[in-house]
Amino acid sequence: MSIDGNREALLGYLEGHVAMRLAEDAVFTDMSSGQVWRGRDEIGGMLDAMYHRLFDAHAETKNLIIDDAHAVLEADFVGRHIGDFAGVPATNKEVNVPLAVIYDFRDGQIAAGRVFWTVPVFLAQVGALPQQPSDG
Repeated sequence: MSIDGNREALLGYLEGHVAMRLAEDAVFTDMSSGQVWRGRDEIGGMLDAMYHRLFDAHAETKNLIIDDAHAVLEADFVGRHIGDFAGVPATNKEVNVPLAVIYDFRDGQIAAGRVFWTVPVFLAQVGALPQQPSDG
């Protein structure tokens, strides 16, 4: 597929047209946990949960690199923590977490995504990291 076709697919996906831009057998993997979502429905459900049920959030793109087979997105995941995530009940705190996703394309659709989401940054921002012992 062409770089222009991949750019069109990825930009459509980032604008919320997930089902149209994902291959039916697409696979997304959370690289920090190893959790895998397969197919349009599971991936769409995961994205809905992350952006609307666990967080009221959006991704602010910092860098987007696209070639004829892959793309890399660097973004900030920005919003409010409104649901139970990573064992932390909703805090209603604002978060700004670094996010990177590597996408693979097949036939003009997204076939895979490897998501790098910095969980320790989220935990620190909502006050859920264990306290370090003091040197006292």
